[in-house]
Amino acid sequence: MGGEKKTKRLLMMLAGNLLIGVGVAFYRMSGFGADPYTCMNLGVSGFLGMSFGNWQLLMNIMLLAAVWFTVRNCIGPGTLVNMVFVGYTADFLCWLFLEQLGLSVGMPLRIAFLLLGMLFLSFGCACYMSAEMGIAPYDSAAFIITKYAGERVSFRTARIATDVTVVLVGIVFSIAGGNSVWQAAGLGTVICSLCNGPLIQYFRSIIQIRA
Repeated sequence: MGGEKKTKRLLMMLAGNLLIGVGVAFYRMSGFGADPYTCMNLGVSGFLGMSFGNWQLLMNIMLLAAVWFTVRNCIGPGTLVNMVFVGYTADFLCWLFLEQLGLSVGMPLRIAFLLLGMLFLSFGCACYMSAEMGIAPYDSAAFIITKYAGERVSFRTARIATDVTVVLVGIVFSIAGGNSVWQAAGLGTVICSLCNGPLIQYFRSIIQIRA
């Protein structure tokens, strides 16, 4: 039974990270603004002239150092999978659908991408967090806050706080780099900032009940 449980957790972790990569791609293709962490990384990578995937990997490495000294128990195989593959998965899907297949993204499809992006991202986070095989450095930020704030701050509140912060960073770097703010931040970013934390908490409660 131990082997079956470990296999189930591994599959949940891998599936969760794949869903996150797809969700990030949907957000970017919606044209309504990316999810908060992607918003920051798009703004900074555009400012520096780096590819999104390369900058996100570098940012994850820097955040990992902070996690190592605070909530080391959040680091595991899932951390490395998330760090390396999510950004490149999103890059690949955007390249495939927009550049290679020439997908025409009209308003109905943009709205569908926005809604699917929110669901895929939140459910993916809930899956790989529930697998307890390590989580992404950025996702660990909310756990760092709850660790030091205690019961005064819930995960949902901490997640909203970190999401709003990185969105502001993304906007500042987009403006500083002379790039369009709306490519990184928009209605979808606001929706994700406010809804991602509560949705992750909701999906995690469902997964734990059924586990």
